[in-house]
Amino acid sequence: MITIKHPIEFPNTYPLDRIGPLKDLLFFDIETTGFSGETSQLYLIGCTYFDGFGWKLIQWFADTRQAEKELLDAFFEFLKRFKILIHFNGDRFDIPYLLKCCERLGLDYHFDDLISIDIFKKIKPYRKLLKLENMKQKSIEQFLGVHREDKYNGGQLIDVYREYLHTHEKFLFDLLILHNADDLRGMPSILPILNYADLFESDFTLCSHKLYSYTDEAGYSHPFVNLLWESPYSVPIPLEYTLNPLSLELHDNCLACNLTLYEGTLKYFYPDYQNYYYLPLEDTAIHKSIGEYVDRSARKKATAKNCYSKKEGLFLPQFGSLWEPSFKEEYKSSLTYTLYDDKTLWNDTVKNSHYAHEIFNYLTGQL
Repeated sequence: MITIKHPIEFPNTYPLDRIGPLKDLLFFDIETTGFSGETSQLYLIGCTYFDGFGWKLIQWFADTRQAEKELLDAFFEFLKRFKILIHFNGDRFDIPYLLKCCERLGLDYHFDDLISIDIFKKIKPYRKLLKLENMKQKSIEQFLGVHREDKYNGGQLIDVYREYLHTHEKFLFDLLILHNADDLRGMPSILPILNYADLFESDFTLCSHKLYSYTDEAGYSHPFVNLLWESPYSVPIPLEYTLNPLSLELHDNCLACNLTLYEGTLKYFYPDYQNYYYLPLEDTAIHKSIGEYVDRSARKKATAKNCYSKKEGLFLPQFGSLWEPSFKEEYKSSLTYTLYDDKTLWNDTVKNSHYAHEIFNYLTGQL
């Protein structure tokens, strides 16, 4: 086994104290000859960490097939110094792979005492919101405007490692070590993507709400409300969405949203329709306790689709059932509404924050 250790530049691209104390953090990445720890070989583990004086890179390289056990022993002994593992897609690949290797070699190692921070897993729920083509690290780098040349991928380096085992040529060794080191050096460049997870999962403070209207080409007036929230977190790349009935801009720590209001008549559907009659002439439902006094020819048993009463007014679209009563255009309409009252609607800070989250959930489901 060959061990390499030296200082490394680790740019400050994300406030790591959100994850934990620097002394507890360990970034890691592995290189293998296949996808399964049962049938392929682990040949390189690389880590970056803060030792109190600066950032260091350490790598353990299996210079022979027999060195795999020695490599794992060294890594897991080193791991005892840390509490938090940070990686990209390690929950699905790196960690299970290492555990399979340990099982194959009869080693009783585990990750049970560690917190695992998987950048891939934290960002995956927001892939659509971030408009990522896929969840590869390259796509995240492109989104963040990071340009990093990677001459080889992990698959291409399998043959390089196999050739190294036969020849032990230094230039082959350098290629293998450099690829892993570059992956670890590139880790800070994608850390800013975590700001989006921080923001989407944070509480929002509603700073302003203003009612406006615009006139279309036909001369009709359309009311809309402008809402401005702030978050404790800022995002590196602004985002914009337009999806009926809203348009949204996300920049720095501000979320600005225009929501088209519904002006007219909507329906409130009673959930316990078995206890109601429907009155066709009035196009409304009434409770059976009152409906008993209505002529039988003017009433019929209500169904889920016609068990409603009507309400006229100005309505705010909501993307769940945050405010009650909630209204719909029709029974199967996915969008619900609440009566718009500019004086009382925005008094609840918890609901104001939750409404921002419901908007994000709506966008995620519709994009």
